[in-house]
Amino acid sequence: MADPKGFLKVTERETPARRPVPVRILDWKEVYEPGDQAVLKRQAGRCMDCGVPFCHQGCPLGNLIPEWNDLTWKGEGRAAIDRLHATNNFPEFTGRLCPAPCEASCVLGINQPAVTIKQVEVSIIDEAVANGWVEPKPPSRLTGKTVAVVGSGPAGLAAAQQLTRAGHTVAVYERDDRIGGLLRYGIPDFKMEKKHLEMRLRQMRDEGTRFRAGVEIGVDITWDQLRARYDAIVVATGATVPRPLDIPGRDLDGVHYAMEYLVEANKVVAGDQVPNQITAEGKHVIVIGGGDTGADCIGTANRQGALSVTNLAIGKRPSDDRPEHQPWPMMPTVFEVSSAHEEGVERAYLASTVEFLRNDAGEVRALRLAETEYLPDGRRVPKEGTERDIPADLVLIAMGFTGPEQEYLEQQLSAKFTDRGNVARDDNSYESSEPGVFVAGDAGRGQSLIVWAIAEGRAAAAKVDEFLMGETFLPAPVKPTDVPIHV
Repeated sequence: MADPKGFLKVTERETPARRPVPVRILDWKEVYEPGDQAVLKRQAGRCMDCGVPFCHQGCPLGNLIPEWNDLTWKGEGRAAIDRLHATNNFPEFTGRLCPAPCEASCVLGINQPAVTIKQVEVSIIDEAVANGWVEPKPPSRLTGKTVAVVGSGPAGLAAAQQLTRAGHTVAVYERDDRIGGLLRYGIPDFKMEKKHLEMRLRQMRDEGTRFRAGVEIGVDITWDQLRARYDAIVVATGATVPRPLDIPGRDLDGVHYAMEYLVEANKVVAGDQVPNQITAEGKHVIVIGGGDTGADCIGTANRQGALSVTNLAIGKRPSDDRPEHQPWPMMPTVFEVSSAHEEGVERAYLASTVEFLRNDAGEVRALRLAETEYLPDGRRVPKEGTERDIPADLVLIAMGFTGPEQEYLEQQLSAKFTDRGNVARDDNSYESSEPGVFVAGDAGRGQSLIVWAIAEGRAAAAKVDEFLMGETFLPAPVKPTDVPIHV
């Protein structure tokens, strides 16, 4: 284990400081200051190497957390990154973007603040990159088998890397003009600069993975043509259909889904010209939805120079502490203040949107709200007599996603779908109703965490390898039904 008395000597969490708000909203760089190695070692030393490390249960990837905490405390960075890469293809993504269910399951968290697992993880990969320890691992031989991966988000990239290393010839198809999926165009740079994505893509290219950007399967190439070209297909298109908000005024100019807004903002930060860009500059902005996508919109709007930003959530404000009905080691729903919230936002709970109001030009000018009322059957409805209007020049709907786009999958691939709108698949093999077509990530699971996407990409890759070769030496899969109790 790490320091045997570490959790007794150091009882508080220490995390890297965020750059001052007035400074960081002037650019798109990541919000955190460089970490202090002495602090990092102290925090890694708090890990108790529990007899039953519940952090393993909390992490869908099964990361060997106590082991790389110990190696970090000892200053053995090269061994730490090897241990981390054994279970996680992309710790530079999860270390920055994952909500860290492992920390909610940390045994130390029963009576102390949990170990800063996420901080240790990102420090390991950053040190490895700085020292040139992230090297290509091309296969020693080729199998002659070919695989198409459709979608280049974390699930697709994880599946592609595993299959390439197993010796298969893998091509990743992405309909956007750049590879990365939501990692590229859904995540603002202040949460993860794109240099981290580019680093990993260089490694994958050097290993032999082929990337085909700007190709939409179903349009540029039909699904039938893809099946004829490849021995197996992995569908990793994500859950990209936004949850609708069907109320009067939804079609007004200035009312957009969050991803319409975030994609354009990310393109501009990347140096692209975006005609008629959706921008928050000089506007009163309303963000509907209290999740991570809503926070991304808040941070983006403040950097674009919004006059004001208001965040609406239909439900109750979460408690500051772990609620009684979500005891350890469950992932609790608690009130959080992200870096974006620090930068300026008015947060309103129990806020039901009733109507978007228009001006003479057909643009949104205000949003009519009402207090949320909980009915005995659990439904949430606007409470009559509590309506009020707030000014709105730009409204961003960030209420989550309902599943993958179905049209071409259904018409050309004859794919079946679950009642929840996800691509139907076998729980053990990840195979869809069509032989040789596998489903990984949000396309089959529904909207979920980046750590689950990577886990499913790795698991599906093992099943594809077994399908092609009759056996596999890739890591055993995580079944979609094996959901930890905190999810």
